[in-house]
Order: sequence, then structure tokens, then C-alpha cells
Amino acid sequence: MRINETDGVSASSKHLVFAYYVTGHGFGHATRVVEVVRNLISAGHDVHVVTGAPDFVFTSEIQSPRLFIRKVLLDCGAVQADALTVDRLASLEKYSETAVAPRKSILKDEVEWLNSIKADLVVSDVVPVACRAAADAGIRSVCVTNFSWDFIYAEYVMAAGHHHRSIVWQIAEDYSHCEFLIRLPGYCPMPAFRDVIDVPLVVRRLHKSRKEVRKELGIEDDVKLLILNFGGQILSNSSAYPVSISDMQPAGWKLKEEYLPSGWKCLVCGASDSQLPPNFIKLPKDAYTPDFMAASDCMLGKIGYGTVSEALAYKLPFVFFYQGGVEMIRRDLLTGHWKPYLERAISLKPCYEGGINGGEVAAHILQETAIGKNYASDKLSGARRLRDAIIFGYELQRVPGRDVSIPEWYQTAEDELGLSASRSPPCTPEGDSTVKFTEDFEILHGDCQGLPDTMSFLKSLVELDIIKDSDRTPEKRQMRERKAAAGLFNWEEEIFVARAPGRLDVMGGIADYSGSLVLQMPIREACHVALQKISPSKQRLWKHALARHNDKGQGPMPVLQIVSYGSELSNRGPTFDMDLSDFMDEGKPMSYEKAKKYFDTNPSQKWAAYVAGTILVLMTELGVRFEDSISMLVSSAVPEGKGVSSSASVEVASMSAIAAAHGLNIHPRDLALLCQKVENHIVGAPCGVMDQMASACGEANKLLAMVCQPAELLGVVEIPSHIRFWGIDSGIRHSVGGADYGSVRAGAFMGRKMIKSTASGMLPQSLPSSNGLNNIEPEVDGVELLEAEASLDYLCNLSPHRFEALYAKNIPESIVGEEFSKNYGDHNDPVTVIDPKRTYFVRAPVCHPIYENFRVKAFKALLTAAASDDQLTSLGELLYQCHYSYSACGLGSDGTDRLVQLVQEIQHSKVSKSKDGTLFGAKITGGGSGGTICVIGRNSLRSSEQVLEIQQRYKDATGYLPLIIEGSSPGAGKFGHLRIRRRSVSLKPNQ
Repeated sequence: MRINETDGVSASSKHLVFAYYVTGHGFGHATRVVEVVRNLISAGHDVHVVTGAPDFVFTSEIQSPRLFIRKVLLDCGAVQADALTVDRLASLEKYSETAVAPRKSILKDEVEWLNSIKADLVVSDVVPVACRAAADAGIRSVCVTNFSWDFIYAEYVMAAGHHHRSIVWQIAEDYSHCEFLIRLPGYCPMPAFRDVIDVPLVVRRLHKSRKEVRKELGIEDDVKLLILNFGGQILSNSSAYPVSISDMQPAGWKLKEEYLPSGWKCLVCGASDSQLPPNFIKLPKDAYTPDFMAASDCMLGKIGYGTVSEALAYKLPFVFFYQGGVEMIRRDLLTGHWKPYLERAISLKPCYEGGINGGEVAAHILQETAIGKNYASDKLSGARRLRDAIIFGYELQRVPGRDVSIPEWYQTAEDELGLSASRSPPCTPEGDSTVKFTEDFEILHGDCQGLPDTMSFLKSLVELDIIKDSDRTPEKRQMRERKAAAGLFNWEEEIFVARAPGRLDVMGGIADYSGSLVLQMPIREACHVALQKISPSKQRLWKHALARHNDKGQGPMPVLQIVSYGSELSNRGPTFDMDLSDFMDEGKPMSYEKAKKYFDTNPSQKWAAYVAGTILVLMTELGVRFEDSISMLVSSAVPEGKGVSSSASVEVASMSAIAAAHGLNIHPRDLALLCQKVENHIVGAPCGVMDQMASACGEANKLLAMVCQPAELLGVVEIPSHIRFWGIDSGIRHSVGGADYGSVRAGAFMGRKMIKSTASGMLPQSLPSSNGLNNIEPEVDGVELLEAEASLDYLCNLSPHRFEALYAKNIPESIVGEEFSKNYGDHNDPVTVIDPKRTYFVRAPVCHPIYENFRVKAFKALLTAAASDDQLTSLGELLYQCHYSYSACGLGSDGTDRLVQLVQEIQHSKVSKSKDGTLFGAKITGGGSGGTICVIGRNSLRSSEQVLEIQQRYKDATGYLPLIIEGSSPGAGKFGHLRIRRRSVSLKPNQ
């Protein structure tokens, strides 16, 4: 439903009492609440505002005895390290501390308070628990917002660990008690709310004219005036409170006079008491921002509802830092490279003509609702709304185009968010594909090997040139990355294309870092990278990169420019660029530690470490120097967060393309080891090497066998024709950078150190004494075994029987980091660090790789046995044992456990037994804690039907339709690379 801007608030004959809850995140919520509250009070009603924001935000606009401010904080929003950086894990932990732990007492207090003020309606922007408290008090509730915290926290959960997902569930449950949503412009999908009323922008009114404000400031009309606004209220690690820009800025950052173009002045909102340059003017902390915005020529700041809505209303050009206005990259903000952005901004002619009386309209709806009008439909229950909301966070991460049974509500959300676009750009019609490609490109080296995804990717390159030549506008949701990609390449120069698949972890998993044998299957889905090495004078630079060079007075110099498709699925920026000279530090490649900090600076571009990090590794490890510019387009169909090595495929494809373009002949095994350095040291994820090895060295329809010590390839193992493997995605995001994976790895290395210490202590007892006799009678070669175990390099070199006989009893279930360090020193793992205050599980992380190595060897041997039910049953049992060993380590998940249970139910069903069962086992894969399971079964139609049955039963139970991964494709080494060149336009027919 849409309410147009002519609807307003008229005085009601009935005096009403509203309880208005305001979230603890940012001033934007509080400032828009001010406008709604002002209209309610003007209509003669009492409004009790529950907020953590300073009083002046409300009292500067509303002076009325009908306004009551209650200082209570019931949620926390996002915890930010500075104005530009959200700490996802800290946000979830802070919300748990603020709203989850004290939930029972919060509800009790709020119900008592609501009854005490005799509230007629509860309004929330957008505090979850307020809706539940209203329901418990028997009072109707309405939300007014452009986003909801279940949507925001769903992404945080995927980034910070599945163990926090109950927070999203609880928030969704709270919102389900809300009667309907008054939705503000600039909204994201909010599936918890089934009934929606759209209103115009909510904007605070002006108190003074532009001329009055400038006169008070002593600023002439011809002076260009910038207003710097990072937002007002940020949540610290202790409480919500207003802070200054200097408090929230990155460490060591100071405003400088030269940041502004000549003749400009800048108004600074929330400036601290520290000295500002002479062309910067500090505004009071309680300054009424709309007046100063309307008096300015341009705004520079963090994007948020309040700043955007008021910039639109007052037609103020806006240079912002997140994804109109002009977008500034964080690096240019911090280095003071503002001039080209400001000059571009003031050349714009803002022309927003939409309604700006949303506060009045919303107040009218709230008044009518409190009187008794029913805006909500009764067609869907709260339980249905709850189910929709719970699965939404997981649905965000599915691969688009694979789910043919999307609920109607989610299809709408897809249209709004842009998820229904495929990862690859639009292509020409299927019947015309091959001809179209051969007409436009010449393959100078390599072979597509009949891979349909490669042909599709090549067609997408043709489409980019069509977009560039015809100025055709891509779909809105693809616009930013498609426009950037269309201008990425010089079509007169050669382009190199590399391809690297993801992998399905059949056996081995997390035991790779302990030296286990692993068996990995490269999957059908892959990452493609198109790369052009080009002279800096010929490279097509993006405007801000060109402006950066011009501002420094530099001529053409090597620049790296990257476009990554699929950014809308992962809440990240679609582009990245840097001067390649930034990788140099005093004439040498910068350290990996400095590189990690470099990429960590901007969270929305942290993904670039996987791609650009390959360049630094080649510089550091092989001494390669890059004199030319590099343009890269990354397009991956490997689903992220599913435990199928999406990151490894990006690294391997990127390094393969770079190597091909620069004439580097790197063996696939060596390339995989180099890519592992990217992930371990530049990205900072403590993974083993099997992912990169499978992506680089795998072969289609075969298992890559490798002993991870560190990477001894044993060749490939044929998959018998009667056996097939599937992957089934649980919908729970997996990350090897997560806390669970890292702590389990650390626990394994701690246990190895304990075993070495025990073996060293036993050695003196096994050596001859001074009288020539042994203190203890050793077993045959016992001394040699103990000596090997005292210098144990990999846990998997210890056999299960030796572990049980000599060491198991000395390995504790867990140990505190501080105690371990005191007793054993360093755990000797180069990629994890022991937290002194953390408790680490040790026994299970040690047992798993020791026994997993044995299981993988048995599995490999069984694959060559005669085909029989016993063979399949034994193979399946090994997968089950591996799965439950993961769980013992703390790396299981509800979703993967449910999928494995469904496999067992089908395997042991009467129907399956009577018809020669076809599924025999399953296990969680990769780093665990969600992601994908691997299923083994007969290679038959019945098996595929049963996998589809599991998919549907999982969807019936959870609402999430799993992605099924099947099929295989060659690794990067077998694919090689393509070298292509755009045919001359004059040679193309029909032109």
C-alpha cells in the first residue's frame, strides 16, 4: 500500500498516548523520529520517546510538555571501530549483552511501563523487543523504518559465525508481533513484515534560510561551503553516546588545510576541541544540521538515512563513502584527495522531486491506527511471517538461478535487492552463441574444452563491448559493476583468461593442516578471470584513479584495477584499484603483515586481498616486478560460504591469469602453494593447502589424492563408474576465517606440542642406563619411534595405535591458552595465535586428524575394491565417522547434521532396502561449521531422485531450498589459459 503525500495529520477528538522506541544506532533514526513525533504532538497527543540519544536531538525541534523522554537503551545497532568500519562480531556480541541476556527483565520492565503510561500504540524504529513487549502488554504495535535488524544481522552472522544465528531468529520473532510496517524510501527487503505502507521521505524542516546561516557564520555567498558529517551517534564498546569525528576517525588521521580546494571552507559536525585548520569551522555539538546543510554547496560524509534524505530534500550534492552523489574511496578520504570529488559534486544538478512530508503522513497513519483503524490484512499468520524472516538470512547467500521454488515474498525481495541476477553478465541468445563469439574474438592460444561456463564468460566480454559502444544501460542492480567492467579493457590489446573450479571435500577436510591424506573432487562451478597487461599510457583509468595521478602531478604509472561480479550478494564493493607502487616499501615488496593491514582498512574492499594479494606473493616469493598496468575482471560461479573453496578458486584463477600474461611458467602444485600464502598471510585465514591444490591440480571426474606434508601429490584416483558424489548445501555460511575453525586448528597444534613433550620425556627411560641395562624394556625399534615422535612434524604421522597406547591419556579435553603457554611455550603454528584468556579444546582436535588420516587411506583403498554393497556401505560408514568426528571438534552445525540425518533416514528406510538402497553415507566438508555435506551413492537415476527428495524435505523443515552440487570440471592446470584478441570492428560482418 502506498500513501501519497497529500495525506496529512488532522487533530483527533481523542487524546492518545504513544510509546515511541528508537534504536541505539546512529542519529538518523532519532532525527526522523523527531519529525513524526512533532506531528503527533501537534495533533494534541502525548509521546513518550524511549531512546539513548541526547535530549537536544528532540528538544531543539520540539518544546512541548507533551514530549516525554525516557533514557533507556534496548538494542545497540552496529558496533563501529570508527565511522567507516563495522565490527560484525562485536556487534553481535554487544546485542547479545544488551538485549538477549537481560531479555526477561527487559520484557517485564517494558510491560509494566507501557501499562503505567496507558499507551494506546507502540511505535518502533526499529527496536525488536519493543514489538514483543507491546504484544505481552496487549497493545498494538507498528514499525517505522527503511531496514530491519534481522536483515542487517543476517549478514553479520554469516561473516562472524553461525553460533550467533539465534540472535537473528529472536529478532525475527520479535518483529513478527508487529501489526504492519510504515516503510520509508531507501528500504531493503524486510520479510518479517507482511503488511507494508509506503510513505514519502521523512525530513526535518528548516529553521533558517541559507542567507541567514551564512550571515551568522560570516561566509560570503561566493565561497564554496562543504559540510563534513560522519553521523552523530555511534555505539562504542560500552554504551551509545554522541562522539566527535576525531573520536571515530582512523588512528592518526587529522584534517589538513590542503584537503580543500582553494577558496573553499568546511563546516565540521561534531568536531572535538582539538585545533582545526583555518579553512575548517567547528559547529556546536547541538547544531541543527538541516539549516547548515541547506546553506552548504556540498556534503562529505558517511551515508545514512538522515543525511541522504535531507541531502535529497535540500538538493545538496553528496560525496559519500559507502556504495545522488559521488562515491569516494576510503583511501582518498584519509589521504585528503578530495578536490576531484568536490569539483565533480558541485557540477551535479540534484533534482529530487519526490515527497518530503513523510513525517506528517506517518503520524496520520499512527493516529488512525491508535484510534482503531485496521491497516493490516489477516491473510497470513504471525507464524508464517516468522518463518519467512528466519530463513531470509540464509536465502541471501544462495546462488541465484538455482532455486526454482522461491516463495512469493522472497521473489519480491529478490527484485528489490538484485539477487535474481545471475553471476554472469547478460549473454547473447543461446542459438547464436558460438557464431557471435567467433565473430568478435580470435583465440590466439588455448582451448575452451567445451566448457559451457567458459563460453558464457567469453560471451559476457562481448556484451561488455556492446554496452560500451552503444551506451546501453544494464539492469539497475547490475549497473555499477557492469559499467565499471565495460570501461575496464582496451579492446585493441590482448586479454588472458584463466579458470579455476571449486572443490568438494570427499575425505580429509580439516586434517589437511595436520598432514593427512586428502581426497578432493573439483566441481563444475568455477571462477573465471579475464586479465589485460597493458602499458600505463594505454590503460583506461577510472576517474578517481586518473584524478589521483593528476593531483600528484604524476604521469602514467602502473595501476591495478579489478572488477568483481556478484558484489550485491556479499555486501562488498564491486571495484578495487591501487597503484602497484603501493606494494613497494623502501624499494622492496611490503611485508605480508603490512599488506593485510592495507586490505583490512576498507571492509567493503577487503575481498580484493584474494585477487591483488597474488601479485604481492609473486613479487615476494619469485622476485617478479610489474612494470605494466593490470586490469582484471573476476566472475565466480562458486557459491560463497558453502565450504566448496570459493576463495581458493578466486586465488588460483587470479594467479593463473597473472602468470599467463607475464610469461611465468609456474607448475600447478607450486602455484597452489603460492596461493595458500595469499590466504594465510594476506587474507589472514588459517586454511591448509588442499583447497588450492584441488583447484589448481584437479582433473574432471577424478579425486585428487594428496598428502598435505606440505603438498605431496599422489596423482588422481578414478571414481568407479558405479559411484557418484553430490554436495548438498545447508544454507549456513561457512568461513575458514571464523573463530571455530581457527581455535580447532590451534588446539590440534597444541596437542602436537604436548605429544612431542611427552615423547621427549619418555626417551631417557628407553635409553641404556650407566650399567648397560634399560630402565624399561622398549618394544622393537621403540627408541627410533620415540625419537620420531619427539620431533613430530605432523599429527598424521602418528598412528592411531601409538596414540592410544602412549599419548591419549595425557591429552586434556581442553586447556586455557595462558596455561598452555606457561607449560609448553609456543604451539608452533605459523597461522594461528594463542589467546591467553581463551579455553581451547585439545583432545578432539588431536584425535580427529590422527584417525581421519587412517579413514582416508581406507577409503582410497576401498575405491579400488570390487563393486558390491559391502564396498559402498563401508565407504559410506567412513564418511559418517568423519562427520561425527567434526562434531566432536565443535565444527558441526544444525543444518549439516539435519542433512546427514536425512541421508541416513533414506538409506535405512524400508523402501530403500527393498529396492537396493542407493545412498550410503554423508559428511560435513571443508572447514565445517555449516556449508556443504558430501554424499556418496550409486551412480543411478534413483540416487538423484533421493538427493532431490532430501533437498525438498530439508526445505519443508527449514524453509531453505539447498543448492545441489554435482558434476566435475578440470583444475586450472588442466585448463591452462586462453589468450584472446578482439577482432577489428571493420572486419566484423553486418557493420
